[in-house]
Amino acid sequence: MQKDHVKLSQPDQDFLITLLAKGQISARVSKRATALLELHRGKTLNAVAQTLQVSSFSVATWRDGYREVGLLVLYDQPRSGRPPQIDGTQRAKLTALACSSPPQGRARWTLRLLADKAVELGYCENLSHTATRRILKKMTSDRI
Repeated sequence: MQKDHVKLSQPDQDFLITLLAKGQISARVSKRATALLELHRGKTLNAVAQTLQVSSFSVATWRDGYREVGLLVLYDQPRSGRPPQIDGTQRAKLTALACSSPPQGRARWTLRLLADKAVELGYCENLSHTATRRILKKMTSDRI
């Protein structure tokens, strides 16, 4: 079927061949590069999928991606992820608070006390004691 094929430009084809010859690339990039070359050589989606042991849907996605963005399809785009709940300045304030003397009537700061006090002082809108633990754990491991 003609619609399954990809027509690679000569520079793209040379780049893919060189990339695969290096051998220092991830398996993901290697599979995508191989799939594009095989489609260029006239193999069908199903044949390429069987060779690379992936689904034909994956091969079709790589093919369509190449048609849209070119060789950028070889690499995963960065993912946004969840935004940080508390930034560096707020972390520093929380660390300073943990290093300060504890509230009256307490021998030391607890994680829950620190989290509640940080919210009370307006360092952040909400903060759990487990997030406080992670922040302070990073602080102590970075100091060494």
